[in-house]
Amino acid sequence: MLIIASTPLHAGISVSGDRRDLQTLYDALWEVVEPEEALHQHYEGSRLRVLGFCYDLRHALMGDRDVEFVDSGMDAARAVYMGVIAPEKSLYFQCNVMWPEAIFIMMVLNDLTWMYARRKAKSNMMPLTDWRAQWDPVIAQVRLFQSETAVCLKGLLSEAAYARALKLMNRSFPWMENYRTQWVDIQNVRYLDLGPEYRLEKLSITVKRLADRNAEYIGLERKILDAAAHYKCTADGIDIGLEYPDFEW
Repeated sequence: MLIIASTPLHAGISVSGDRRDLQTLYDALWEVVEPEEALHQHYEGSRLRVLGFCYDLRHALMGDRDVEFVDSGMDAARAVYMGVIAPEKSLYFQCNVMWPEAIFIMMVLNDLTWMYARRKAKSNMMPLTDWRAQWDPVIAQVRLFQSETAVCLKGLLSEAAYARALKLMNRSFPWMENYRTQWVDIQNVRYLDLGPEYRLEKLSITVKRLADRNAEYIGLERKILDAAAHYKCTADGIDIGLEYPDFEW
C-alpha cells in the first residue's frame, strides 16, 4: 500500500510502501517520462524533476533512505488459527520530497500522462477518457500517487483552499510546456526558509505560485532565455546560483 504523508515539520511529503509498491511506482513514472529525450524537447527540465523523484525512489529501495515498520495485519492468535509463521510488522521503505517539488511533479505528470496515452494509442487524437487510457496500469499507478498526495494536501488545507488548489493544478492538457524549473527551486527555497509553524499557512500560496506564471516568473524566464542565448546553451542548463538551506523534515 502506497502511503503519502506530510513530514513532521511539513517541509514535504514522505512516500512510503513495501518493495513492490515503490518499485511499481518507479516503473510507472519511468514509463510515463519516456527515456527518449527527443519526445520531450519542451519538457526536458520538467522531465528531469520526475527523474529526480525516481532517483530517490530507487535509493529508498536500496535502503539508502528511511525505513519504517507498519502493522502487517497479523497477530499471534491469527497466526495460530491460520497455521502460519508470519511477522506482525512489515518493512516499508520511505523517501521524502519537498512540498513545492511534490506539487510541481503532480502537475507535470498530468501532461506527461496525457502524452504517454497518445503514444500508447499510436494516435494524436486519443482522449484521456478513452478506456484504454483509464485502464492502463501505468496511468493507474501514476494517478494513485497523485490522488494519495492530493488526499494528504486536503488534510492540511481548508475546504475552500483545497478546492482552489485542485482547480489550479488540473487544467486542460498540455499546459506545462517550456516550464522554467528554476522557478521550482525558488519556491522550494522560499518554502523551506519559512518556520515550520508558517509552512501550512503558505502551502496554498505555493500552489498558486507554481501553477500561475505570474509577473515574477515571466521576469525570471526572460533572464534565463537571455542567459541561454548569451552562453549558447539550453534554458534548462542555466544555473541561477540558488543555495538550498539546511532544514529538518
